[in-house]
Amino acid sequence: MHKLLEVTDLYKSFGGVTAVDGVSFELKEGQLLAMIGPNGAGKSTCFNLINGQLRPDKGRIKVLGRDTTGLKPRHVWRLGVGRTFQVTSTFASMTVLENVQMVLLSASGHLNSVIRRTSRLYVDEAMELLKLVGVEEQWDRPCGILAYGDLKRVELAIALANKPKLLLMDEPTAGMGIRERLKLMELIAQIVKAQNIGVLFTEHDMDVVFAHADWIIVLNYGKLIAEGTPAQVRDNEEVKRIYLGSCKPENP
Repeated sequence: MHKLLEVTDLYKSFGGVTAVDGVSFELKEGQLLAMIGPNGAGKSTCFNLINGQLRPDKGRIKVLGRDTTGLKPRHVWRLGVGRTFQVTSTFASMTVLENVQMVLLSASGHLNSVIRRTSRLYVDEAMELLKLVGVEEQWDRPCGILAYGDLKRVELAIALANKPKLLLMDEPTAGMGIRERLKLMELIAQIVKAQNIGVLFTEHDMDVVFAHADWIIVLNYGKLIAEGTPAQVRDNEEVKRIYLGSCKPENP
């Protein structure tokens, strides 16, 4: 399997606080890699460094074999990296179809020149993505009135619109019910295996993590303290003491 993401000795501080402290890991195609840890562990900071929203103080990031350290998010996206967020980010007044069309237009490089003809472009491609995630019947509804679970599926379709090889998913099931969470992660796992995509995701629901992750890395105070298969991480005494044994909910 080819390496899609390589993170080497990554550091990021804010004032006197070190949010990411020498983190290194890699992600291969077809793999679901979960990043977990307690509140303040540095997960979201690590995501934002990889995505280009933050620049590391030290360390290297390679995406698809290319050094992307310090590149802006739009440049990272164009390399083949999709991203979803804890809070869904769609155009509420636009239809489900139009939201996906806009990303397809942007990926093609024609967004500015054909914006007025959006309704006639990439309709079939957008509908295929909506069918893939199970919301094709909602194609003409404004995103602002969708149920939250359906909105999460639309966001997944948007993330897949640039045909990514790597998906960064920050709390993909946040705000969803237990049954919805499991169904969405089952769908993501199916797509990952079918398209040979790699996924790095954070998640507070450990049932979701242990059911679907191929590999897990655990952060605490910015440091990587453990990694391994779900069984190995579940049995790790330090992880149980610091995180799994806590009843407190996780907030990145």
